Amino acid sequence: MTPIKTLLGATALLAFAAPALAQEVNLYSSRHYDSDDALYAAFTEATGIGVNRIEADANELVQRMKAEGANSPADVFMTVDVGNIGRAEAEGLLQPFTSEVIVANVPAHLRHPDNLWTGLSQRARIIFYVRDRVENPPQTYEALADPAYKGQICIRSSSNVYNQSLMAAMIESNGAKAARDWARGVVANMARPPQGGDTDQLRGLVSGECDIAVANTYYFARALAGDVSGLTSGIDGIGWVWPNQDGRGAHVNLVAAGIVANAPHREEATALLEFLVSEAAQKQFAEANNEYPVLAGVAPDAHVSAMGDFKPDTETPIASFKTHAVEAQVIFNEVGWN
Repeated sequence: MTPIKTLLGATALLAFAAPALAQEVNLYSSRHYDSDDALYAAFTEATGIGVNRIEADANELVQRMKAEGANSPADVFMTVDVGNIGRAEAEGLLQPFTSEVIVANVPAHLRHPDNLWTGLSQRARIIFYVRDRVENPPQTYEALADPAYKGQICIRSSSNVYNQSLMAAMIESNGAKAARDWARGVVANMARPPQGGDTDQLRGLVSGECDIAVANTYYFARALAGDVSGLTSGIDGIGWVWPNQDGRGAHVNLVAAGIVANAPHREEATALLEFLVSEAAQKQFAEANNEYPVLAGVAPDAHVSAMGDFKPDTETPIASFKTHAVEAQVIFNEVGWN
């Protein structure tokens, strides 16, 4: 893996330039990666704008911005799922950005249709399985509900926003009735009650608790890149499926960010967003956290690339993850997906 400093030193200065603005921008972020420190340091080096970062759970940050109201110091809100940033949107906490740079660098399907937020990096949610125990793994998300996989599946709880967005995509693609039937079938096929994070679902494959798991790609790539306890030691026995390759494609979600409605430093906020979709920053997202870039021409990390190419779902509007979020949770509750 290329060292962070190599990616974000002089390259950042050459790849991005901003006019002299205020000396700070206030970022409310639900990302908790130490590698992001180098990202913001490079932005400050390139622009002279310091980044004041407050980290917390996405829901906590939304509630904080609501409570602060017009006096909120927040300039940029960043979160790890469209479902989360959609909550800020629904509360009227975001304003449209105006940026030729973002529009040029980020494909339209990875931005809000009214430019209330932009994607910064991508993560696919796919199917993993134990090679020795699953001869015919499910090839689609829909197939996870097939009774042939009864007692085999590990997947996170319904309170997890990654699953909420996946369910929202199922509603958008197949309709609410089919999505409800699907969720009921997945519950019937669970090997254990939902517990833990995505890494725990993958560990379940190694421990023998389950034969099939659903997780975001970067959790697996991390275990390929380094020693993840309870996972890396058995990773050679795990295969993966890029779902729905003969149809709409694999479900992809985003790290996304937008400018807060009452941002006191709007120009600086725009400069930060533009930097985050620059080539240097996109390399950082790709190589430091095993995510897929949104900027065309920037290659994924070697461990992500080792998982192969796939067809992403560009048919299902990403903004629909927010539109169907409440209905998704209602369905989860109805079918007993805890």
